[in-house]
Amino acid sequence: MSNWQPTSTGYYPDQDPNKRFAGAGADYPQQPSYNPGYPAYPPPQPAGVPPPYGAFVPPPSVPPYGQGPPPPQTNMYGESGGYPEDPLNDASFSFSDQSIRRGFIRKVYLILMAQLLVTTGIIAFFTYHEKTNLYVRQHVGVFYASFGVMFVCLICMACCGSVRRKAPMNFIFLGIFTIAESFMLGCCAAQFRAEEVVMAAGFTAVICFALTLFALQTKWDFTVLGGALFVAVILLFIFGIVVAFIPGKTAHIAYASCGALLFSLYLIYDTQMMMGGKHKYSISPEEYIFAALNLYLDIINIFIYILSIIGASRD
Repeated sequence: MSNWQPTSTGYYPDQDPNKRFAGAGADYPQQPSYNPGYPAYPPPQPAGVPPPYGAFVPPPSVPPYGQGPPPPQTNMYGESGGYPEDPLNDASFSFSDQSIRRGFIRKVYLILMAQLLVTTGIIAFFTYHEKTNLYVRQHVGVFYASFGVMFVCLICMACCGSVRRKAPMNFIFLGIFTIAESFMLGCCAAQFRAEEVVMAAGFTAVICFALTLFALQTKWDFTVLGGALFVAVILLFIFGIVVAFIPGKTAHIAYASCGALLFSLYLIYDTQMMMGGKHKYSISPEEYIFAALNLYLDIINIFIYILSIIGASRD
């Protein structure tokens, strides 16, 4: 015999009079403690961004998904500020202002050392080889031919930016210029005694080394003197023309002393232009040939004027 008993009166789901309190979209009655002025929480997420599943939803004043300020960066020495050579750092300009500049200075001095080695070798050959010394003293055409080649190469490198910037054309022109200038200096050195040439070279090396250290350490900015130095070169040129018609060695020593002083200032000026940094003016790292050329000409002119002073004082 069955134990089934009828249950209390029920309804199917679609016949429940209280269905507004159940299921999706249920409309529950408003509670007495409800405050309609309190903002909704959690706050609505931006369009297309789903809320975090099972995680704390931050208030509107905090970046979404718990993203806070990044931790402070430290470099390899434990100092704050991140890596100074990091291109993503705010101090990324220090990379171009320091690392590239150091590479530029290194390249300039390597080129300058190669030029000075070639020039020193040719001057020594013209000074100590008797037949060559006698030949260049008797044939002035060697000097003028070297001067013509040197002048053409100098004008091309000074006036044509593509010549001095594009390799290997810039190295070819610089090499031809250096050899021609060395032949000129060899012809000039052949007119002096060997001990005078050695003494002038020694004085030039000491002076240039001291001036370079001064340019690297001093707080004075010589890069603002470009216009004044150019005017001084013009005055020195006029003074040289006048001295050529004045007999006696006093005027020649005075002229050579002014020239050595002027190109000593030029050496400081060109060194600081190459350094860049806090100086007002600087040369572009692309102009490494032009920078080496400037320093080379400064050193060569100092040598010529010191040699003239020594030769005039001993005559």
